[in-house]
Amino acid sequence: MTQTSKSQRPQNLWARLRDSRTSVSLLLLAIAAATPLAAPALGQSFYVDVIARIMIWAIAATSLNLILGYGGMVSFGHAVYLGIGAYAMGIMATEGITNGFIQWPLALLLCGFFALIFGAISLRTKGVYFIMITLAFGQMLFFLGISVERYGSDDGLLIFTRSEFDLGFAELDLSNGTTLYYVIWASLIGCIYLSHRIVNSRFGMVLRGAMSNETRMQAIGVPTYRYRLAAFVIAGMMAGLAGLLSANFERFISPDMMNWPRSGELIVMIVLGGMGTLFGPVLGSVAFLMLSELLSTWTEKWHLIFGPFLILVVLFARGGLAGMLERLNPRSDP
Repeated sequence: MTQTSKSQRPQNLWARLRDSRTSVSLLLLAIAAATPLAAPALGQSFYVDVIARIMIWAIAATSLNLILGYGGMVSFGHAVYLGIGAYAMGIMATEGITNGFIQWPLALLLCGFFALIFGAISLRTKGVYFIMITLAFGQMLFFLGISVERYGSDDGLLIFTRSEFDLGFAELDLSNGTTLYYVIWASLIGCIYLSHRIVNSRFGMVLRGAMSNETRMQAIGVPTYRYRLAAFVIAGMMAGLAGLLSANFERFISPDMMNWPRSGELIVMIVLGGMGTLFGPVLGSVAFLMLSELLSTWTEKWHLIFGPFLILVVLFARGGLAGMLERLNPRSDP
């Protein structure tokens, strides 16, 4: 039996590589890795910033997909964790704390703390009540950001110094655009891998089981509330990482990044790419941001074009872009 399982490993690996979703996603990640080298050589340096922004939003979408696609938790206030992570870093930088080894852990812990509080309350509700209470929590912090004049209020906050990571014998210089770009790229890879490990673990099985039939899971003795809350906290911290990267990349933050339309855009990315799939949020982020960038160059009312397109995807492309690619995948013999 051991020999048989070993002989099947290359076939399983080859089957994975033949999977259209995996192939396209790996191709996109490879293109992203090559962009800082290829784009300037082609005289299109602008695309380095475009791809970096797409990857940041892909991290945020991946975090939401963990609880929406695999846990059935429709959080309409998920963008608030981007704002918490970004503002934590921006406020510390404004107060003279630029050490990334202090900024990043504190920001992520703060995101986890708020996610724990919000999740502990929200997860006691279901359906539309869960959606509305997560929306309410998000809007609370959005209006808090608007009211704090010391840190820019609704005008936003400029960040003059990016996070500094001095290891003593070496330094991770985020003031270098290429270095920051590859930190974003590596963070996206790490978040995708973390999601893969979570979803394919016993934890992920409980999460998906609770989405399918929470009552039955509780009847067999599984404390689904704890698992769902843990996933909610992990997703909040992952979104906070996207906020940290955005603050360092843009060197500007505003309360608008916590507003409910940002959460809606994250949901659109996931639906467009494919809910409950590993690379769906990446595909959806690329499609949403590239289409919005392209359509906005033609007309300011680009939403009138994008809206019907999204409706067609929902109606006819079951499973989003990831589902379309899966149907293109040739079936191999058993």
